[in-house]
Amino acid sequence: MNQTEHRSPLDRSLKKLYLSTIRACYQEEADLARQESLSYEAYLQELVVRECEERRHKRIARYLRESRLPQEKNLASFDRKRLPTKINGLVNSLLEGSFLDRCENVLAFGNPGSGKTHLLCAIAQELINKDKRIFFTPCSLLVQELLVAKRELVLPKVLKKLSNYDALIIDDLGYVQQSREEMEVLFTLLAYCYERSCIMLTSNLPFSQWEKIFKDPMTTAAAIDRLVHHSVILELNLSSYRLEKAKQKIEEK
Repeated sequence: MNQTEHRSPLDRSLKKLYLSTIRACYQEEADLARQESLSYEAYLQELVVRECEERRHKRIARYLRESRLPQEKNLASFDRKRLPTKINGLVNSLLEGSFLDRCENVLAFGNPGSGKTHLLCAIAQELINKDKRIFFTPCSLLVQELLVAKRELVLPKVLKKLSNYDALIIDDLGYVQQSREEMEVLFTLLAYCYERSCIMLTSNLPFSQWEKIFKDPMTTAAAIDRLVHHSVILELNLSSYRLEKAKQKIEEK
């Protein structure tokens, strides 16, 4: 029986095992193996490596889609020369990703336009490329989704789902003033994620003004305590990047 006759049942078996990459390339790799006089083990290893690489590529592409990250906010488009040396050092450490394993939070503060969101999104994309699952959401949208979940009596299920990510990016905390009910569900999320997963957030308000967000001194103190206990704080006291670009365009004209 020739190789062509062998191929059909092998294809069917590989399809049943969901080994699509091996199914697509095993004949090509067999030809190369014969040319290079590879052992059976070496041939099999090459097939398995290609299957694993393709699965990883698809998994990362899926993680990126699920993350809801604005993918234009990546490391290549972020001007790290604007960052102080100390902050650059912290960014290098965050890019390694070990803070996720320790459930450390990342808190980025700064004026509007200072690059807080861009920086955290850029770090997140690099970490997704290292097989980490991260979810991005504006704070205003998050609290509305949590309120709906609470009203529909599925809040515990939603909290568990969000905490299953390696990190949750909450963008623009305090940018829009929320009601007490909205801040209560947000605090519930922060408390649930404490030491379970990582919170990465951006805010233009320093801690001293967070009572404007949580409406109550005790809740404010409890929220800050949970976020700061295991955390890396990025103080981006920079001028607005967007304003600088706008001025450059005017000057060029």
